[in-house]
Amino acid sequence: MIRAFAAQGDRLRQLSDLGNGLAGAVWVDLLSPSKEEEQTAERWLGMGIPTREEMEEIETSSRLYAEGDGFVMTATIPAQSDDVGSRIGPVTFVLTKNRLATIRYHEPRVFETFPARAENADLNCTDGTSVLIALLEMIVDRLADHLEQASRDVVDLSRQIFHPTAKKASKRDQDFQHILRRIGRLEHFISDVQDSLVSLQRLSGFLSNIAMVKQGDKDQRGRVKTLSRDVLSLAAHAESLSQKIIFLLDATLGMINIQQNAIIKIVSVAAVVFLPPTLVASVYGMNFHNMPELDWVFGYPLAIGAMILSAVLPFWWFKSRGWL
Repeated sequence: MIRAFAAQGDRLRQLSDLGNGLAGAVWVDLLSPSKEEEQTAERWLGMGIPTREEMEEIETSSRLYAEGDGFVMTATIPAQSDDVGSRIGPVTFVLTKNRLATIRYHEPRVFETFPARAENADLNCTDGTSVLIALLEMIVDRLADHLEQASRDVVDLSRQIFHPTAKKASKRDQDFQHILRRIGRLEHFISDVQDSLVSLQRLSGFLSNIAMVKQGDKDQRGRVKTLSRDVLSLAAHAESLSQKIIFLLDATLGMINIQQNAIIKIVSVAAVVFLPPTLVASVYGMNFHNMPELDWVFGYPLAIGAMILSAVLPFWWFKSRGWL
């Protein structure tokens, strides 16, 4: 799919009719493009665009480079991240002659919200460079929103771990299993955000040190520097959240071990408490001929009393030592 946008004052307007090609467009967005759409975009840009395999390269030299008068920049952007079940993928930004093309094979939500906002609000989108900066700013803003939600999830998980509401052990087991799954999903999501922030940090540095030096005005260079600082601060916040998640994981496993140890302790104490009565019952269950207690009138009550006493005394001892 291909979408084209033209500048209308300081706003963007989507071109509904592409019968005349991409004339007048300042931004072209390619989603899983066909071969014909790629060729159309390349003719409009005046340079080639990377293939999907090239976009997935992890080397910095393959993701950020200059080609003639154009610049190719690739960043990893998460998609479908509202439910924490994120899917991350590369997005390539090709900037040349104040024209911007974006190539992607997944659907980050920002590519749906940004055109609508740029059409209704003054984002100073006059050319490809300003569109790129505004788009990156919105991507960073959305990542910040995701980290804020992740922070709230971390606080909620901490409350569930250290202040459980379930009284029954079986219910607590189910809660801890649910918490472990949430921690796994949250860690995966934070890892995706960190990968995205690392790629955006490299991209903003490249944009500031190379592209903006050659093409950008003072205001644009200032916005790119602000973007770089925002990315750095978000990266630090994401690292802090990652450490908290590791702590919550260790705490959850520790709580599970404590609960299991408590169960094992109860079973062990029960075994010790019932061992002496079992021994007494076993002795008097042997039925040897020469056992004088068998002929006593009070032999049976004495055996019962001995079994009860031998069970109560260990229990009292454990209780007095604070082991129960």
